[in-house]
Amino acid sequence: MGALASGDHIIQGEYRISDRPDSVLTTLLGSCVAACIWDPVLKIGGMNHFLLPGEDDAQIRDSERYGVHLMELLVNGLLREGASRQRLQAKLFGGGNMNSALADIGARNAIFARGFLRNEGIALLGESLGGDRARKVQFWPTTGRARQMQLPKDVQLTDNRRALAPVFADSGSVELF
Repeated sequence: MGALASGDHIIQGEYRISDRPDSVLTTLLGSCVAACIWDPVLKIGGMNHFLLPGEDDAQIRDSERYGVHLMELLVNGLLREGASRQRLQAKLFGGGNMNSALADIGARNAIFARGFLRNEGIALLGESLGGDRARKVQFWPTTGRARQMQLPKDVQLTDNRRALAPVFADSGSVELF
């Protein structure tokens, strides 16, 4: 698992797993989706951040940005650390339609993520998918607590590497327990 700092930020194409009680995983999403998956008994969990579903062979070969690859890495990583597939629970975030003039990539991502969880038998306890606004997401991997804040419509997601504010504003934030 490696040592994770409290407030570890996940960017597109990454995933993290932690069993540290002080760990908070964060990400910034537009049309991308983040899956937050955890085992409530073992108190271990993780988050990923993917750009596209990755449903065809060409995309799978260039897989680090794709959901099919990152979902498998996250689930298999949790199982390697001792999590039980039967106990895994999930929450999904993102999948926004950030540019109405283009294909709705966010909707494709959301459909893929729900289908992956269903096919793997992983309980989906909550989701905040769709819409037309970017989101900041925090996830506490040992408890399954998640919090999001939708960003103003005029915010452009041009740099996924920028740091997220450590504290979310009370207005506009939603918690999924």
